[in-house]
Amino acid sequence: MDGATGGQAFGGVLRSRRIAAGLTQEGLAERAGLGVRTIRDLERGRVRRPHRDSVGLLASALGLTSQAREELARAGGQPPTTPALPDDGAGVPVPRQLPPAIQHFTGRAPALKALTELIGDESATSATVVISAIDGTAGVGKTALALHWAHQVADRFPDGQLYVNLRGFDPGGPPLPPAEAVRGFLDALGVPPGQVPAGLEALTAQYRSLLAGRRVLVVLDNARDAAQARPLLPGSANCLVVVTSRARLLSLVAAEGAVPITLDLLTVDEARELLVRRLGRERVEHEQDAADELIVACAGLPLALNIVAARAASEPTWALADLACQLRDTQSRLDVLNAGDPLSDARAVFSWSYQHLSAPAARMFRLLGGVHPGPGISLPAAASLAAVPLRQARLALDELTTVRLLTEQPPGRFYFHDLLRAYAAEQAQALDNSEVHHAARCRMLDHYLHTTWSAIQVMYPHREPLPLAAPQPGVLPEDLNGDAAVLSWLDAEYPVLLAATAMAADARLDTYAWQLPLALAEFFSRRGHWEAFAATQGTALAAAQRLADPRAQASAHIHLGVAYGFLGAYDRAATHLDTALDLYRQLGDRMGEVSTATRFAHLLGLQGRNREARDHARRALALCRDEGQPRVFANRLADVGWFNALMGDYHQALADCQQALEIIRGLGDRLSHSAVLHTLGYVHHHLGHHEQAVCFYEQALRLTIEIGDRHRQATTLVDLGDTHHAWGDTGTARQCWQQALAIFTTLNHPDADAVRGKLSCA
Repeated sequence: MDGATGGQAFGGVLRSRRIAAGLTQEGLAERAGLGVRTIRDLERGRVRRPHRDSVGLLASALGLTSQAREELARAGGQPPTTPALPDDGAGVPVPRQLPPAIQHFTGRAPALKALTELIGDESATSATVVISAIDGTAGVGKTALALHWAHQVADRFPDGQLYVNLRGFDPGGPPLPPAEAVRGFLDALGVPPGQVPAGLEALTAQYRSLLAGRRVLVVLDNARDAAQARPLLPGSANCLVVVTSRARLLSLVAAEGAVPITLDLLTVDEARELLVRRLGRERVEHEQDAADELIVACAGLPLALNIVAARAASEPTWALADLACQLRDTQSRLDVLNAGDPLSDARAVFSWSYQHLSAPAARMFRLLGGVHPGPGISLPAAASLAAVPLRQARLALDELTTVRLLTEQPPGRFYFHDLLRAYAAEQAQALDNSEVHHAARCRMLDHYLHTTWSAIQVMYPHREPLPLAAPQPGVLPEDLNGDAAVLSWLDAEYPVLLAATAMAADARLDTYAWQLPLALAEFFSRRGHWEAFAATQGTALAAAQRLADPRAQASAHIHLGVAYGFLGAYDRAATHLDTALDLYRQLGDRMGEVSTATRFAHLLGLQGRNREARDHARRALALCRDEGQPRVFANRLADVGWFNALMGDYHQALADCQQALEIIRGLGDRLSHSAVLHTLGYVHHHLGHHEQAVCFYEQALRLTIEIGDRHRQATTLVDLGDTHHAWGDTGTARQCWQQALAIFTTLNHPDADAVRGKLSCA
């Protein structure tokens, strides 16, 4: 037939086969990896002699039998594009390419179960499985899991098992080209070299044709990305593919329906079992504390644990405590985690991921390890750290999470484990100078200081301003709206803010080292973090003394007095308050004296010394009476009312608090408002006005919940329970006390014992 007639014949056969397969032109184009325009031209006979690679791709995409393939090839003027296989598979090699399973494999029960469930009914298996490592971590055991499972289920794939290391992250050279990998598979499947076509499309078509109807397990190890793995995916629903990669292969999940299985670091129990299998139960249990220290030092990373276990196994007389001692120094830890070759050297394995990074991502990685104290960082904080816009920071962080050098959990918050942090710090030390680190550290501290201060101002709009210097160029403080957003941010950043305060002190960045604790004072008090409150104010005091700043010193002393008072260290608290009072008098700061006298009153009240406490409260009231600050005056009047109530002078207390309430209602100060309502509830309770007491207590409770002051919330619940109990409602009283006990227990507060006593007697 002539060319035109041949093209029309091919188009007719192709169109009929496509319709029989239930495919549109677009669907066939997608399956075959060809353009829709190409499919249309072929069906309309516009292509006189279709290329044999295209014929092979189309035959594979249509799932044609050997006879139908020959018909399509002949219609296109081509010989069959792939060798026809006997229908029964007779004489076709059965490849067994799996490397040996990893000895001492431990844990991973959920992942193994998920993989096995993917096999299901042999007639229905069609899943492609992606195993990706959390934290991107090299050494998390992706290959070990894949091979362990593959050997377990090999007998369920009677037509063979194919394996290839794609070298996506490998020190030995570039990633393996997909065409080379396919040629290796064709060789394993018995295709003579002379029948192996040229070009990736033709290779893939022949590979898929050979696997059609066969039940084969394919393990694609260490893929660089989805593009490298995709040509190696069989078209047969009877095959199952396991792909391991440090990268998140989201494209395979989205386009091919792959099922992602994410590997985390080993749990403590799994890590301990790994050591037991390598070293014997007796040795591990004999030095259980040292074994646990090794697990922590290795961050639960299987590679690191296996290196340590290998060292211990090769020296059976060594104590595990000696190994643990060697790993304590984070600067030399990676030196110890080296068993002598690149595959068993944690530093080298991490480097294979780092070396593939773009320059912005590599810089972000170094800053996170060399400057940021951890444990986690938000996107805005990372942008400030690197002095880049949010979008650029997001791109760098996404790249790091894609190759699992970071993990994002929860969304918008990024972490890496301690060994990767140590490696990042090494790279920062080697590649960045001290000026780079100093500038990034100041930007980071500016971010946290300015965001914290603006957050506290949302909760305490009446707080005296803190004179902050302008943030460094490139800093993007976060804009938080509403108490819920503020408390959520502060709770999430709490460990970071503690670490940042310590870092500022260590680096002798003393302005940050006293201002950051001052900005956090109300949060620590509101959440009941008394020990952290005391520790950070101690840091602030030392910094203020180095700066020779008496006002900063007075601030730190007064907050130390508050913290130690709540910790029950009353003498230390009084000493700090005395010092603060002297400093404020030297400065001529009358409102500082008012604040100190107020703190003295509260401290004495905690000790039950109510008469002395009232004297200090009256002194504070007298000092501020003529200062023209109605909010401060109302609060000090409420303090006097509270101590009058504690001393049994209920009618005077009622008068004091009603006057204070009239002023506070118009100021929008919810914290002060809740305190006055609480005192009014206490007064009415002791006057026998139980219904009024409950009303005031419930109003106060709502406000403490709104502002997130857990300590005041618990105290109000205790007193509300007392009122219900006195009113004869024991059930409601117990509910209030139980809620209070839960809060006090969380805060590790000594008042929990008193509440337990109430519950046991009620």
